[in-house]
Amino acid sequence: MKKEYESLFTPWKIGNCEIKNRIVLCPMGGTSVFGWMEPHHLDKDACDFFLDLAKNNVGLIIPGIAPLRNLIGNQWLYKSKRTFKKLKVFMDEIHKTGAKLFIQLTAGFGRSFSIPNSLKPFVKSKFLSTLLKPVIDISRLCASPSELPSRWFDGYKCRAITKKEIQDMIEAFAKTSKLCKDAGVDGVEIHAVHEGYLLDQFTLKYTNQRTDEYGGSFENRYRFAVDVVKAIKKECGDDYPVSLRYSVVSKTIDFCEGALPGEKYKEIGRDMEESEKAVKYLQDAGYDMLNADNGTYDAWYWAHPPLYMPKNCNLDDVAHIKKFVDIPVVCAGKMEPSVASKAIKDGKIDAMGVARQFLTDSHWVTKLMEDRLEDIQPCIYCHNACLTMAHYKGVSNDQPMEDSKHMSRCALNPMTMDGGKFDIKPAKKIKNVAIIGGGVGGMETARIATLRGHKVTIYEKTDKLGGVFVPAGNMEFKEQDRKLLEWYKRQIKNLNIDVKYNTEIKDISTLNADEIVIATGSTPRKLRMEGSERVIDAIDYLNNKEIEGDNFVIIGGGLTGCEIAYDLCLKGKKVSIVEAKDDLMAVRGLCLANSSYLRDYFKHNKTPVYLDSFVQEINDKNVVVIGKDGKTTKVKADVIISAIGYNPAPLVKAGKNVHIVGDALKVGNLRTVVWRAWEVAEKI
Repeated sequence: MKKEYESLFTPWKIGNCEIKNRIVLCPMGGTSVFGWMEPHHLDKDACDFFLDLAKNNVGLIIPGIAPLRNLIGNQWLYKSKRTFKKLKVFMDEIHKTGAKLFIQLTAGFGRSFSIPNSLKPFVKSKFLSTLLKPVIDISRLCASPSELPSRWFDGYKCRAITKKEIQDMIEAFAKTSKLCKDAGVDGVEIHAVHEGYLLDQFTLKYTNQRTDEYGGSFENRYRFAVDVVKAIKKECGDDYPVSLRYSVVSKTIDFCEGALPGEKYKEIGRDMEESEKAVKYLQDAGYDMLNADNGTYDAWYWAHPPLYMPKNCNLDDVAHIKKFVDIPVVCAGKMEPSVASKAIKDGKIDAMGVARQFLTDSHWVTKLMEDRLEDIQPCIYCHNACLTMAHYKGVSNDQPMEDSKHMSRCALNPMTMDGGKFDIKPAKKIKNVAIIGGGVGGMETARIATLRGHKVTIYEKTDKLGGVFVPAGNMEFKEQDRKLLEWYKRQIKNLNIDVKYNTEIKDISTLNADEIVIATGSTPRKLRMEGSERVIDAIDYLNNKEIEGDNFVIIGGGLTGCEIAYDLCLKGKKVSIVEAKDDLMAVRGLCLANSSYLRDYFKHNKTPVYLDSFVQEINDKNVVVIGKDGKTTKVKADVIISAIGYNPAPLVKAGKNVHIVGDALKVGNLRTVVWRAWEVAEKI
């Protein structure tokens, strides 16, 4: 192991509980050991995942939130005694590895509950919501400190939670924690004065307008969180560790509007001055650790950093509040091991919190210890499978129900939390497989087919692997994409997969292969109107980022158009975006943490965005934009970039022993490309 990482592998204590190293798996929704959108039980997928991590040198494991009551069915967790008996057997297995495990318990979501779009009709109708209540009680799930607007369902008001409900939850925290302790669980974590969830909403002035003992003064706003830890300590003893998931600063400007890194703004949530006071107050109440970052659901990109956020984005704030407490403090948020190790050595934090990197590569800690960093498959912060909660105008949470039930999967690693659907099994018959196209779809198909024992040849018409992912990774903020591409190239080399470069296949009958995989990608849609010869495709910009000009017009929002606009803004260019839809990024599967960053960026930087608009005319100097209302606007344009989408471009149609993967089948994202590659490679 490199010396720079040594501090990560020193022991530390949370109360009397000793942890063998400073690497903490932070909780992720959907990884609860008690299951997610189903009756409480000991979840096999989650347990298998955590046991694998424990065997691969994770010091402290914190599974995803365990609701005190089922999301579906409303049953209290502490009444499921049989589940805790099974949990004890699982904890015995965890402890054999030397790892420790805390269970995270949640009071709930409040206004942050992501109401599925499919349930909107039930929420709107009192009659239908009453019928649904025994199964899913939206009113209870969204109950907030005060009547508040939902973060997800525009126009929906979340009701105020009652004192009786608060007391019931406090009692449930204590009873459930005792069952955890008796099952051998090393500690519990309270979810959360963090991220704008229910307990956090109580602490924040902008979401708490109560006039009883749970609102108003500082002490009253923090009373719920204090009452919870006191009840747990009374039930479990003062020496039983209780961690608190905690947001140092809310980074929130207004409802549904966050503050960008480095931005000057007026905080409406918890500012640093209050946080300095709060952490000491919470420590004195009985909390034994702070598992910390920043943000709320209104500034969601701080707690779930997309690729646009800087590395170690929460470290400075978390390190600052450690000065005000004596208990250990964990920092999460795109943490780099080398930076975290130095911060631990310098006494700035006590441990490094990591979450989604474990979904992509569950063995990354072991690889770090063995100096095999180049073998770690990198997380690219896409949220394409772990958190596909999309929100845009007219739509609440557009997450498919399958994704709602199975969160914390991974776009790049289909085996994660997949219930055994994906697996690499030896092929019954070894075949010669020809793959036409060396993009991500082609490389991933080749990798899995080779691991199954097949003999694979990739035919790539250019002199490099990566396909469209090469130009897509050219933008400065896409460092992880470039790392992923290098990881793929290394995998292809290490597996001795034959690659025929500068070889364009036009007739598949010339191939000596038992199975043929078409991975030829897609072609850009063309804007067809007078003046369109001035328009360049998005891919042309990505291939030649030094295009001259100061005034850029992007035709088409969506993720591609917005990322190009963001890249140009970072370079100091003047950018305008023209989008036909009524929202800049009305894209299913595009997590709100990612899209809200870009929306806030364009808003705060006053980037002109024309929604419900089309390009009416292109001339030598301008683009004429016409809106839904018929109003026209001349926009100066030195360069015009089209990002209106792509069409699949398969070399041939699928047929017997001919398979299509990636954008050649259907234009999508890395998740659709990778998962389809596995499906094909597993069937060959």
